[in-house]
Amino acid sequence: MTFRFRPGSSPSWPRPLAWLMAASVLLAPCPVSWAQNAALPSLGDVSGMSISAERRLGDSIARDIFRDPDYLDDPVLVDYLNVLWQPLLGAARARGDIPPELSDRLAWQLLISRDKRVNAFALPGGYMGVQLGLIAVTETAPELASVMAHELSHVSQRHIARMLSKQDQMAPWLMGAMILGVLAARSNVDVANAAIAGSQAVAIQNQLNFSRDMEREADRVGFGVLTGAGFEGQGFVSMFDKLQQAARLNDDGSFPYLRSHPLTSERVADMHARIPLAPAAPSGPRVGAPVVSSVAPPKELHQLMAARARVLSENGPDRQRAWAQAAQAPQASAPALYAAALSAHRLGQAAQALALARRGRAAAPAPTQATWDLLQLEILAAPGAKGLADGALGPLRDQALAGSTRADLLLGAEAALRTQTALPAVASRLQDWLVTRPKDAAAWQVLSRVQAALGQRLRSVRSDAEAHAAQLDFGGAAERFRAAQMLPAADRSADAMELAIIDVRRREVEALQRDSARQE
Repeated sequence: MTFRFRPGSSPSWPRPLAWLMAASVLLAPCPVSWAQNAALPSLGDVSGMSISAERRLGDSIARDIFRDPDYLDDPVLVDYLNVLWQPLLGAARARGDIPPELSDRLAWQLLISRDKRVNAFALPGGYMGVQLGLIAVTETAPELASVMAHELSHVSQRHIARMLSKQDQMAPWLMGAMILGVLAARSNVDVANAAIAGSQAVAIQNQLNFSRDMEREADRVGFGVLTGAGFEGQGFVSMFDKLQQAARLNDDGSFPYLRSHPLTSERVADMHARIPLAPAAPSGPRVGAPVVSSVAPPKELHQLMAARARVLSENGPDRQRAWAQAAQAPQASAPALYAAALSAHRLGQAAQALALARRGRAAAPAPTQATWDLLQLEILAAPGAKGLADGALGPLRDQALAGSTRADLLLGAEAALRTQTALPAVASRLQDWLVTRPKDAAAWQVLSRVQAALGQRLRSVRSDAEAHAAQLDFGGAAERFRAAQMLPAADRSADAMELAIIDVRRREVEALQRDSARQE
């Protein structure tokens, strides 16, 4: 059987062939900036894949990721990851690792998976995936940022395009054997070894050697990006030590990152040797909004986010009940309280969840108080809290809507929908937000619900269409734009300007839909 890996074969994450091919290939490594590392050998050109082709390939994969049940857009975690991601992007641009053309034409977007296994991966076109298991296992922000810097370097140095270009020179049947090996490795290592052994061993070994070279360079570039962004270089070392210990003690599939990024003593030693040469990270107070910053978030905040990742990755009620009960101890830590409150909330125990959240907030240091406030708002604004009479919802809602983060806006809007108050102001805030962030699908979805509550049917359907377009579902977007144009005359005539915008946007997404179909 022959497998063909092409831009149109967008996989469902992380199951289908194209997705696994991309994940295993991309995960591998990343080259170093030529301007800053002129002495490093070239790992091959990328003449076989243009930036446009790489972006199309990435979009086709991302389109299916957005549809997968494991895809997670959690405003709180997205904000936190962007606190790390944006400084890394800024440092890579400042260092020259991301030239202007690459900066403008790739997506540079984070995607979160609910998967509890420890993994992260770069994808074509500037997309990067982070699994909840990775967030949960890290102890500090620099540890998590070190993995993100490594994956960012895979993209910035176009290792993905290099790998795919090299594979494109191989026989289709050989590529198929490699893909089967990657697929089998997810469930049975022996089957994977047999699949690989049955193909051209020499050619595959060349591919693996190529990946190891890139992996080493990804470490070097990623370390420079990490420290250039103001994070402690020790984060790389402590993360490597954590992975090395896991490699010795754990081979049950919980750390797939170790399979796609084999950790060698050479890589560990290289990172240890770089610490004395790294510049000291700047110090000073942090701002609360998820914007570019030169200082890592406090350890206490990271621990709360790790606790959130653990709870959100767990679907079984037994573990959630255990977390909720564990916080009953008088000396329960802040992460334990956070995990307990969130677990009780997910179990539908609103009163217990709120009591635990308030207990955590009462003892919280200043840098994490806003995080506890958002957790209380999340609990109170949920449908399960309707019977919970509490005067705190209004003040928490107003505080969030006055904030500047995405979580503030989206959770504040949810609370406004719950109380049916301040909806015109909320709609205005969301529209202002989307002017500069038109690809925020969740914001479009919330805006659609707010507009529906205000009786603005035409605008509501248009916002729903924009949410689909933001997740690259051009067919679904076109259908909704057409549905808006077919609303009763009273709805259409109420807003002539909006109707004109809908007509233009329908034509645009239909063109994108045709282009996508041709590529597939």
